[in-house]
Amino acid sequence: MTHVSGYSRIQVKRLTKIWLKRGQLRPRSSAGNGFTCKYTDADRHLLAKLDELHGTLSGPATKKLCERAWQLFKLPGYQRLAGISVSHLYNLRHSKTYQRNRRQFDKTRPKASSIGERRKPQPNGQPGYIRVDTVHQGDLDGIKGLYHINAVDEVTQVEVVCAVEKISERYLIPVLEQLLDQFPFVILEFHADNGSEYINRHVVKLLKKLLIELTKSRARHSNDNALVESKNGSIIRKHLGYSHIQQHLAPLVNQFHQDYLNPYINYHRPCFFPVTKTNAKGKQIKTYPYDAMMTPYDKFKSLDKPSQYLKPDITIKQLDAIAFSINDNEAAKQLKDAKQQLFKTISEQSNQAA
Repeated sequence: MTHVSGYSRIQVKRLTKIWLKRGQLRPRSSAGNGFTCKYTDADRHLLAKLDELHGTLSGPATKKLCERAWQLFKLPGYQRLAGISVSHLYNLRHSKTYQRNRRQFDKTRPKASSIGERRKPQPNGQPGYIRVDTVHQGDLDGIKGLYHINAVDEVTQVEVVCAVEKISERYLIPVLEQLLDQFPFVILEFHADNGSEYINRHVVKLLKKLLIELTKSRARHSNDNALVESKNGSIIRKHLGYSHIQQHLAPLVNQFHQDYLNPYINYHRPCFFPVTKTNAKGKQIKTYPYDAMMTPYDKFKSLDKPSQYLKPDITIKQLDAIAFSINDNEAAKQLKDAKQQLFKTISEQSNQAA
C-alpha cells in the first residue's frame, strides 16, 4: 500500500485506522484559500510535447519558442505559455503532470579519477618501467571469456603474460602479484591505460606496498601504451587467437603462460629494437636495423652492468641457465606441443559442458 499510494508508512497506518473505524475515507478540504492555478494540466502537456519535439532546450530558448508559437504562428494553446517566466517554466518541468508525460534520462557522465599520474613513462634506458594492458578472450552467447594480462618492459621488451578469470579485484590482485614477481628485475613504474581494472584503490595499495609508481595514458596520445598494444597482436592473438575460452579455465591457461609462453618470448624469440637518429632538421627518427635485433634477455644483458637491476635473489648465472638450457627450436617445439594439448583440453571440456 505504501508503494502504490506514495504515502509514508505512518500516513498509511493512520488512514487504515480511519477506514477500520468509519468504513470509508474522505478527502479533507483545504482550510486556506490557496493560490489560483494559472497554468493548467493542458499547458503542462503542451510543454512536454514541445520539449519532446525540440529535445529539451534551455529555459530561455523554450520560452522563445512559446512566444513564436503564439505571436508569430498563432498556434492555439500557447497563449499562457507565451507569457511564462523562465524560472516558472522549470517549475512546470518538475511537476508530476509533466513527468508522467515525458521523462528524460541523461547519459552517464565520466568522472575524472585522481588515481595515478597522467604522463608518458621516461625510463631513460633503465629497465623496470612496464606497460600493462588487458586482452579479452572472446564472448560466446553473451558469456564472457577469460582475460589475459599483458605486461611489457619498455626498454628490454621482457614480457610476462598471465590469465585471469575476471578482472575484479578478487581475481586480479593475486594475478598481478604473480605477474610482478615473474620479472627478473626490480619494477619501478606501472603504466596502464585508463581502465578501471587498474586505476583503483586496490591496485594502488598493491603497488604502494611494492614501492611501484602508477602512471596512466594521456588523452589524445595513443602512442603512450603502443608497445603493449602491439604485443597483444603479435604474441597473445597469434598464439591464443580470438576464440572464446571459458573463464573457469583461466588457471590452466595461466599455467601454460608461465611454463611455456613467457620463457619462449623472453629467451628465444628475437625482437626489433629502435635506434633513434637525429636528422639535419633536428627531428628524431626511429629506425629498426637488423643488427639491433635480439631476444629480450639478450637486450637486458647488453645494458651497462645489468646485474644492478636484478632482484636480490636473482643472478645472471641463474638466468643464463634458463636461457641456454634448450635451443630456440626446442623451445618453439615445446610451446607448440603444449599449445596443442591446451586447446585439446579446452575443446574437450567445452564439449562436456555443452
